[in-house]
Order: sequence, then structure tokens, then C-alpha cells
Amino acid sequence: MRARAWLALAPALIAGLSSAAVAAPLPRLASINVCTDQLLITLADPEQILGLSPYARDAARSYLSERAARFPVLSGEAEDVLMLKPDIVVGGRYTRRATRELLKQQGQRVVEFDAARTLDDAKAQISRMGDLVGHPERATAANARIDAAIARARQAASDRPFRVLPLERRGWVSGRDSLITSLLSTAGLVNAADALGIGHGGFASLEAVVRLRPDYLLVSEDSDFAEDEGRAFVLHPALERLYPPSKRLTIPEKLTVCGGPMLADALDRLTEELSRLER
Repeated sequence: MRARAWLALAPALIAGLSSAAVAAPLPRLASINVCTDQLLITLADPEQILGLSPYARDAARSYLSERAARFPVLSGEAEDVLMLKPDIVVGGRYTRRATRELLKQQGQRVVEFDAARTLDDAKAQISRMGDLVGHPERATAANARIDAAIARARQAASDRPFRVLPLERRGWVSGRDSLITSLLSTAGLVNAADALGIGHGGFASLEAVVRLRPDYLLVSEDSDFAEDEGRAFVLHPALERLYPPSKRLTIPEKLTVCGGPMLADALDRLTEELSRLER
């Protein structure tokens, strides 16, 4: 008789346990890296986010700087993170090592993300963060948006493998093993930095750029104002003569500095820029 009663109650007990599991609180997180900031803001509930990195509100580097304004900004040191007592701290593999090690020594769970070097890397990181915050469905939607942008870029891909040199302040060049290369190749373009022997990234001299003679430059801003010497490099008369606006593709830095949902916008911007190339 008792066995029958137990069998009758079992489904209800199992259902109750399942409901309890579903109702378990989602983790509370702090981010100490601008790239994990972007993933966290996109995928987590606002109440899950305890704090973001010092650069979260930097409009030049943070794709979601306006949305980041509603969250506390951390110093980048371990002390203020520990005061928040998050369940998880997320950061980059190259975020201050001393900070990461101190957090681990204090028993804090630290989840580290590598720099994304391909679109596939970026999509994998989005999925990883979605699982971490308990919202894998949001990660799936973000990746679907990137896939749609990839399809648009491939449809509009150049029929010629133009050589494009990604050139930034002081002559910084994103090399062949970089996210920029993945974006360019998706649109049928070639990163000219390979001829300079630059892997992930490095500096190139003005003379080297002029000798290389890529078909186009990829820059992060189209302003003709040089606010400092770093910006003056890109606006040097020799480069302006060889590469007027019609020979420059412009994608804002905040769309390419991290691997995340903003890559859909980066690809769409590249597709738009391709449509006006001087052929």
C-alpha cells in the first residue's frame, strides 16, 4: 500500500524538483575586460551585471557604451571586484594578470576569454557566454544575426581579391592572424599585411606602406583632422595622395576591437563600403 502511495506521489515530487531547478537564481557577474563587457551586456539580464571594466563607457572602443552607462564601472583592480562578491568574474586572457591571479587566490571563480581571431572564434565565445549567464537562446539569436550578415557580405563579395591594408594610429597594422582578416576574407578581400610578415598585429613604417601599395586602406575613422601624432600618421600627405577617401574603407574601431555581436554590424558596414569602391 505504501509502495503504491509512493508511486502516486513520485511524479509530483519530480515536477517539484524540476521547478526548483528552473527557479534557481542566475549567476551574478562582474566583467574586467571591454570585450567581455559587450558579451555580458548583450546576453545577461541587467540584474545579473554587478560591474563592468574601466573602458565600458568609452564610445570609441565600446560598442555598447550607452547601455553600459547604467552599470557601475570598476577600477580594473581586484579589490572592488571582491567587494561586490560576484558568482563569476569574466575577463580577457590578457587582462591584467595580477588582478586575475589575486581574484583566483581569494577563491573567486574567474572565467577567461581569449581574443577572437576569426568569426568562428567570436561565435563560439558568444555561445560560451550565453551558457555562462544562463541564456543560451540569446546567444543563438546573436550568432544567427552574424550568420545573416556573413551571407550578405558573401553575396556582395568583390569579384577581385583586392589587397586591403588595415592601418591605424602610428602605423599599427592588423595582421594575417586577426579578426580583421576574417572579416576581409568573408567579403572576398585579402589582408595585404601578410606581405609585411605581420602575424597578429604590429607597426609598419610609412615607407613600408608606400612600397607595399595595397589597393585600399582600411581605417577606423574618416576624419581629416589630426588631433595628435598617432592620427597624423594615417593622414600623412604621401598616404592621402595615394589613398584619397575613394581608396579608403572605414569601419569604426568599436565594431572590430572585440569578437561579439557587433560583428554583424561590422560586416554590414564592410558590405556598404564595398559598394562604393573605386574600381
